[in-house]
Amino acid sequence: MRALRLLFLLAVPGCAAGCQGDGVGMFWDFERMQVQPRYRAFGESRFFPDSRMMRPPPEGVLPADTASLETSAFGAFEDGRYRDRIPIPVTMDLLRLGRERFDITCAACHGVLGDGASPVAMHMPRPPPPLLTPRTRDRPGGWVLRIVEEGHGLMPSYADLLTRMERWAVVAYLQALQLSQSVELATLPPSIRAEALMNLDTADEVR
Repeated sequence: MRALRLLFLLAVPGCAAGCQGDGVGMFWDFERMQVQPRYRAFGESRFFPDSRMMRPPPEGVLPADTASLETSAFGAFEDGRYRDRIPIPVTMDLLRLGRERFDITCAACHGVLGDGASPVAMHMPRPPPPLLTPRTRDRPGGWVLRIVEEGHGLMPSYADLLTRMERWAVVAYLQALQLSQSVELATLPPSIRAEALMNLDTADEVR
């Protein structure tokens, strides 16, 4: 028993010394595990050629829950032209998903209403264009999807942040947002027109 205790006492200092490293290369002590250099997701990196810290997933990988849609032909083009209609059912669930993703990835620069009014846009040398102009409203859905996937101007690609289902959801929500901001009151059904007028009156009182 004394021999085992002596062996244990002799082994512990050796293990502890081994965890401290030799001053060269990697250190394995627990204190250094608590202090680890890291980069922000959207930060700049000097290691990668494109200077982006956030790395796209390896080519060919697909989210398990959207594999069927990702591998289908539901891209921006159909028969060599921009797809005009959204190729998946536009439901309230899809619009809710689109609003959620739009508010997270798009609203910071384009504004919650898509009008380009945002604190970020105010401090940009080239503010993003509003998404409510007739020119943008007349663009087919496939054109918008391609911009989301490939980027445009200072806007980067969001293909590595949004699945294709989420991209089409953003397109659907943007179209609904454009419609809601441009429709004339006289064209609304009576019940919806009354509700809209009531909301406008409430907004005027708040101002």
